[in-house]
Amino acid sequence: MTKPLPMPTKTDPQKRSTVPTLPPMKRSRSALGLGIAAARGQFALQHCEDCGAVQYPPRDACCKCLSVALHWRRTDTAAQVLAQTTIRVSPDPYFRARLPWRMGSVKLDAGPVAVCHLHGEVARGDAVRMALKLDKAGQGVMVALPLKGSETMQDDPMLRAMSCDPKHRRVLVTDARSPLARPLAEALLRAGATTVYMGEPESWLRWEGREALAAMENVALMQLDVTDTASVARLAAEIGGKVDILINTAQFIRPGGVLGADTVFARDGMETNVLGLMRLAQGFGPAMCARTADGINSAVAWVNILSVQALVPDTGFGGFAATQAAARSVSQTMRGEFSAAGLRVMNVYTGPVDDAWHQPLPPPKVSPRALARAVINGLVDGLEEVACGDIAVDALDRWQSNPGLLERETRGRQS
Repeated sequence: MTKPLPMPTKTDPQKRSTVPTLPPMKRSRSALGLGIAAARGQFALQHCEDCGAVQYPPRDACCKCLSVALHWRRTDTAAQVLAQTTIRVSPDPYFRARLPWRMGSVKLDAGPVAVCHLHGEVARGDAVRMALKLDKAGQGVMVALPLKGSETMQDDPMLRAMSCDPKHRRVLVTDARSPLARPLAEALLRAGATTVYMGEPESWLRWEGREALAAMENVALMQLDVTDTASVARLAAEIGGKVDILINTAQFIRPGGVLGADTVFARDGMETNVLGLMRLAQGFGPAMCARTADGINSAVAWVNILSVQALVPDTGFGGFAATQAAARSVSQTMRGEFSAAGLRVMNVYTGPVDDAWHQPLPPPKVSPRALARAVINGLVDGLEEVACGDIAVDALDRWQSNPGLLERETRGRQS
């Protein structure tokens, strides 16, 4: 059984913060496919089209027939541990600070034998399930997990280092007035978050649900308006050094395409959905990047809630879709800028949410509670790309397969 994670002690402000380090990150072009699968929460390996071999590690040619017809496919995760060892000395700065570290070799039912990271609850001879996880460098690595772990299995040091688990961490949700705010606060607290800060725009304006949210234990309402640079800067100065996970729920939604859209609404959408994200990144990003090596309550993740219209626009919400596409582009830039510190950026794509602005749309819709669960699950698994709702799952899969075909099919339905 994994030893439960202790509550973190208070940081001594007079001591220097630990400088963030990353595990070795050099990969061949073919090996980058592991990271792509891990970012989506999939277990995928190379399959040879000619002889059917499944191979690991990834190569440019089949290890059995030398064919170059290799394709990434989801693979059976069943395996058995052949051997295990514990590394106690390492020349690498990242692993040296985290020793001891368990490694082992496993035989996959799909065929290959792989050297991988071992969870603390598995031993030689055990049947295990394999998973691809993103390490701090954003690269996909193979991990052997128990078939049925204990209640505290997520507290394993190796698994903790490869996830963004909210347990014992402080979280900032940027818009307390979002329909997602209360379900997200409840889900975060159930997951073990110590404090949930809620950004409140126009704090002088009373709104439905404020009293209930303010009365929740370990929830703090903080004045924050993402359209106001000074407001973002003030809150960043107050709690920027405490935020371990930031979840951006601030969105400005209005229906309308391009031809008949009110450009004032389009401007307001860009101000909130795109420039607001940039203000948040500039205000909170540097402090979070500096704290990615702070131990149990280190800064780990930045979460952006995006409509799946960022990938495939709907003419009924064309202006909003444009802001979501721009926000996704900003998010990708943030991912590149945060990568040196190991701060993960997770995009959560959602279909129409069951809120006031999507009332006229027919089902299926995404409930705020379902979206909150998707966010927590993505953090626990350490993902970069999450789809929530049938519409978003289908659109993201088809966009990844053939974006041009998806665009033409969608255009045909909307005309």
